[in-house]
Amino acid sequence: MEEKQTKKRSLRRPRRRLIPIWLRLVIVLVLVALSGAIGAMVGYGILGDGKPFDALKPTTWQHIIDLIEKQ
Repeated sequence: MEEKQTKKRSLRRPRRRLIPIWLRLVIVLVLVALSGAIGAMVGYGILGDGKPFDALKPTTWQHIIDLIEKQ
């Protein structure tokens, strides 16, 4: 009985992935960065009463870092 199962397994074709693992990792990293940017824009623009695209400017982030390091 075990011989049949091992023979069946060895006769199977190796499964080819539709999306390679390295591409999956790249897609996940891009989605994480995109969701972080959208979250910052929503938080800064809607909750913080600023312009949403100002959340992406380096001067805004420098100001936030200065506020954190000040204390």
